[in-house]
Amino acid sequence: MSDLVTLMRERLGVLDAQSMELFDESGGHIGHAGYREGGSHFRLDIVSRRFEGKSTVARHRMVYQALGALMQGEIHALAINARTPDEL
Repeated sequence: MSDLVTLMRERLGVLDAQSMELFDESGGHIGHAGYREGGSHFRLDIVSRRFEGKSTVARHRMVYQALGALMQGEIHALAINARTPDEL
């Protein structure tokens, strides 16, 4: 696991996820803007009670806030699937 993935998981810990899967999909983006080997394009599947009553946009903002400055630098693209346990 890359240092960036480890750091992302640590920062996302504030969302008290019931489950979280983070996939580095950078290899599928070779030649695209922002590509860096070993991390730049990610997909996140996260389940947390903290998302209850929140819109999709609000959930994504919560994820962005948790990741902080990583969203302005190390992370070029992040696809997010943020659900509550009741939405499984």
